[in-house]
Amino acid sequence: MKCPFCGAADTKVIDSRPADDNSSIRRRRQCETCGKRFTTYEKLETMPLMVIKKDRSREEYDRSKIEAGIVNSCHKRPVSTQQINAAIDEIENQIFNMEEKEVETSVIGELVMARLQKLDEVAYVRFASVYREFKDVNTFMEELGKLLKKQEVQDK
Repeated sequence: MKCPFCGAADTKVIDSRPADDNSSIRRRRQCETCGKRFTTYEKLETMPLMVIKKDRSREEYDRSKIEAGIVNSCHKRPVSTQQINAAIDEIENQIFNMEEKEVETSVIGELVMARLQKLDEVAYVRFASVYREFKDVNTFMEELGKLLKKQEVQDK
């Protein structure tokens, strides 16, 4: 591993442990030349997950797209960054636990909506209105009606 400070190729591993997510290894290293310490992460290289879009084209999975959708939906809502990151992690785990090489955007969209519905109902409706391409107010009202019925059942 090349030292990020002096560029020397000789570094030694001081400490290794699993990273927070248990899917990578955190290594603490020290440069043999300049003596400075730095941290690296090792992650298993896997075949990238491909996402099948509505037009049937394919692109590599990109976490930031889910993040952008959720952040936009939660704008000015009482949802913390930690809650958003936890939701994204949960959605990602569900996607990767399917153990598929390709996943349709519709599957990802439904997972995001299910998670947002638990997190914040307003954020859910915001996301659903864009994702399901609500054409008019009636479609919007139908979705709100479903939410209200579900809430009534839970309150009983």
